[in-house]
Amino acid sequence: MGIKVLFIYPNTFGMNMLPPAIALFSSLLKERGHKVEIFDTTYYSMDHGIDSDGSKMENLNVMPFDMGSRGIRLKNSDWKVDLDNHIKKFNPDLLAISSTEDMWELGMKVLEELKEYKLKNDIPVVAGGVFCTFAPDICISYPLVDMVCVGEGEQAIVDLCEKIEKGEDFKNVTNLWVKDKEGTITKNTIIKPVDVNKSPNLDLSLFEENRLYRPMAGKIYKMVPVETHRGCPFTCSFCNSPDQNRLYKNETGSSFFRKKRIDLVYEELKYFKEEIGVEYNYFWADTFLAYNANEFDEFCEMYKEINLPFWMQTRPETVTEEKIKKLQKVGLHRMAFGLEHGNEEFRKKILDRRWKNKDIINACKIPKKLGVPFSVNNITGFPKETRELAFDTIEINREIDANNQNIYSFVPFHGTPLRKLTESLGLISHKTITKCLTDKPQVVLPEYPPEVIEGIKRTFVLYVKFPKSRWKDIGRAEKFTKEGNKIYIELKKEFLDKYMPKADADPTSDVTMTNDDKRGYSDEMV
Repeated sequence: MGIKVLFIYPNTFGMNMLPPAIALFSSLLKERGHKVEIFDTTYYSMDHGIDSDGSKMENLNVMPFDMGSRGIRLKNSDWKVDLDNHIKKFNPDLLAISSTEDMWELGMKVLEELKEYKLKNDIPVVAGGVFCTFAPDICISYPLVDMVCVGEGEQAIVDLCEKIEKGEDFKNVTNLWVKDKEGTITKNTIIKPVDVNKSPNLDLSLFEENRLYRPMAGKIYKMVPVETHRGCPFTCSFCNSPDQNRLYKNETGSSFFRKKRIDLVYEELKYFKEEIGVEYNYFWADTFLAYNANEFDEFCEMYKEINLPFWMQTRPETVTEEKIKKLQKVGLHRMAFGLEHGNEEFRKKILDRRWKNKDIINACKIPKKLGVPFSVNNITGFPKETRELAFDTIEINREIDANNQNIYSFVPFHGTPLRKLTESLGLISHKTITKCLTDKPQVVLPEYPPEVIEGIKRTFVLYVKFPKSRWKDIGRAEKFTKEGNKIYIELKKEFLDKYMPKADADPTSDVTMTNDDKRGYSDEMV
């Protein structure tokens, strides 16, 4: 018979792609006879931080796009009414929330709407995601949350649903913290990482068609996130991978970083292309080129048959001219590098990124030489950073001269080494939940105040692209004053006319971008 599971995915327009974890869980559960549905908030106008409906975004770092060109717009209906109708019609036995940290509070807002139904029908709620893994104490403290998943959720969700189906006590399910009605919490052990080579295909039927579309370089493509690696072998302090590795090493003696067999990646790609009609592949591995030589050659040989454009992200030190040439021949369309900061010493001490600037610059010359468009991703507002240090990031981006340069405020997410540093410096408390959709940085640095960070962010690409003879005017445009705003508007118009990259020719359709009703901005990392 199975049980009914309703996944809740809190998200806002223009943020995350469809969640592959939920698609994977749905496949696993449906294989075992359970019924699965989802309430995805992506296409509702949600009150969750600035620009949460994607309508006001202003970003010179990336190319404008129009989701409406593929008929994709926000829903006109009220999300609360739709949620109420959905849950009454489906009548689930389990509510499962999968959330990033920046969407957690939105998830709790959705869950609060289900409070009466949950309590009346005694429906358990399980929450999962990286935030739950690294801040389970915060997540389990919410009154309507009964369980949180610490670590991977594949086996936990399967075991939990089996016990609910059989009417058995589920307080000892591995990887779960379980809270009973008296508030006592059972903290179960974490099992070894799952074998990613035994995972079924993603269940994309769970999602509405609109969730399969995403902007890339000013165009809208039908695409899905493709897993080739899980975890990352590197130790960047702003990322959760180091703590994932430590957690699994300490708890299970196993490595969290795994690679999926190339033949299985091929089968998934073939399924996406032939059965789903995917137009473009998005490889979401943190470091795509973390392949050895044999694995890399096997991937290139395999991908010849797939014959679709694709995007990847990697670290500069993994790039060689030979690799990019081979990837370009089989479909590499665009790529992204994580640089984060331009000061070598700061990058080494604070970010645990140890490559030299000259080597980064030389590596970035390779795709430029070969004509592969690429973006460079940067962050500012790190603990111990200053405005002067931020200019080192501007300088190296001027030398790299990528097709796109992005800069974001540092967000001290739970589960990253830099979160621990930020807390130890007294800049944030453990209980503070951070998010991206804010009008100011999450960390207030005395030596680099929020308004200065925001000024650097809005003028970043102007500093990178304009000649230094214009820097005096750009400096005035950093100020959020009447004069500064006026200068910024003038410089912005000039930038858009002279430097904004043109949208790529779409290799899969004749859709053209319109200039009205733009719903946001895109590049390789949106």
